[in-house]
Amino acid sequence: MDKYENPLATRYASKEMLYIFSDSYKFKSWRKLWIHLAECEKELGLSITDEQISAMKAVSNDIDFDYAAAKERELRHDVMAHIHTFGHQAPSAMPIIHLGATSAYVGDNTDVIQIREGLKLLRGRMVEIIEQFSEFAITHKALPTLGFTHFQSAQLTTVGKRATLWLQSLVSDFEELEYRLETLKCRGVKGTTGTQASFLELFNGDFEKVFKLDEMVTKAMGFEKSFAVTGQTYDRKQDSTVLQLLSNISQSAYKFAGDIRLLSHLKEIEEPFEKNQIGSSAMPYKRNPMRSERICAIARFVMSLEANGPMTASSQWFERTLDDSANKRLSIPQAFLGVDAVLLIWSNILKGILVYPKMIEGNISKELPFMASEVIIMEGVKNGGDRQGLHEKIREYAMQASYRVKVEGKSNNLIERILQDDSFKIDKEKLQVILEPKNFVGMAEIQTERYIAECVAPLLKKYIESKVEASELTI
Repeated sequence: MDKYENPLATRYASKEMLYIFSDSYKFKSWRKLWIHLAECEKELGLSITDEQISAMKAVSNDIDFDYAAAKERELRHDVMAHIHTFGHQAPSAMPIIHLGATSAYVGDNTDVIQIREGLKLLRGRMVEIIEQFSEFAITHKALPTLGFTHFQSAQLTTVGKRATLWLQSLVSDFEELEYRLETLKCRGVKGTTGTQASFLELFNGDFEKVFKLDEMVTKAMGFEKSFAVTGQTYDRKQDSTVLQLLSNISQSAYKFAGDIRLLSHLKEIEEPFEKNQIGSSAMPYKRNPMRSERICAIARFVMSLEANGPMTASSQWFERTLDDSANKRLSIPQAFLGVDAVLLIWSNILKGILVYPKMIEGNISKELPFMASEVIIMEGVKNGGDRQGLHEKIREYAMQASYRVKVEGKSNNLIERILQDDSFKIDKEKLQVILEPKNFVGMAEIQTERYIAECVAPLLKKYIESKVEASELTI
């Protein structure tokens, strides 16, 4: 308790995402990469024995971290420290570990492996949320609710239709994530400055074997392609696009959580509130939307990390400079951990989200008379009234009703005023039919049905097997 610990690790992110960016996963990946390199070099004719490869495999998951830490303090170089550690545990393989490679071979390729696995985990979490959203939207597709522009009452929509707006944003992010996964490239085997000179020397000038080595190691890592050309590192714009994607997901989450916070204030929709949960240490009646607020807080942090991508990509001098390394160690893992946390909370909210139809109906009733004024005018014209005259009367009555509501704190009596005016020739029963909220939602219900059927259902059918169910929140 006497040193700072990252709350993304201790409070918010999942054990799965924490493992992907752990030292254990990282350094085991380095060893796998050294094994892939040795196997492929042996297959292409270099003097490497089966016994050396077997010795490496035997200790590939048994890393002596204390020895590695001591070596790094001595050598001031993390890759060399782990080469010595691997060789210390597999002495017969020491002469051929990292043969022809540069530090970026293990560093960069592992970075991309971690990015790939992190994206796959996020994809699974997003599938679950998309499924939850589609069920919520269909359930509430016909429930009228006040629409808002500028957070001022506007035409009605439905709760389900509004949910499709949140969902569509996330689906857009999902499609971008799939594109990033499909086009993600590893660094491959490129040598010190990307010229593959060391490998050309190992293979006695055989260009084809050098190209083949790059291709074979790329496939062994599970990638379709490596970068065609690199400096010492792969193009850092790839990191920039990944951070942009993570920011985009965070933006979608923030929009949803921000709306839930506003709806919570209106008492129309709330996030789950547990039996013993305390909303305030001073005000015991409060039901603060703490989950939604936490989404906004972490999402804002992830969005701030996006700037690291373009700043790092643009400042790489010639074939490389090292000012990317420390930044990448911070920005990329924390962005992944942040989005992981956001998605966990998002799913948790949707599992227990609360909708209050009576509050929604009550809020509609306060505003609908104003919104219905044009329809009422048209009905009055049908009954023989003068359009301009009726418009002026409703304008006057609306101003009076608005004063009554805002200044006197009384109910909206616009409808009563209209019923008492013979100019409109509308009876109460007819007006009640006109004022049915469902008459003011336009195509909201069918838009919801079509969006889910045409845009979401095919996505879920394709990716449902990759769904990752969210674990319970740590706090």
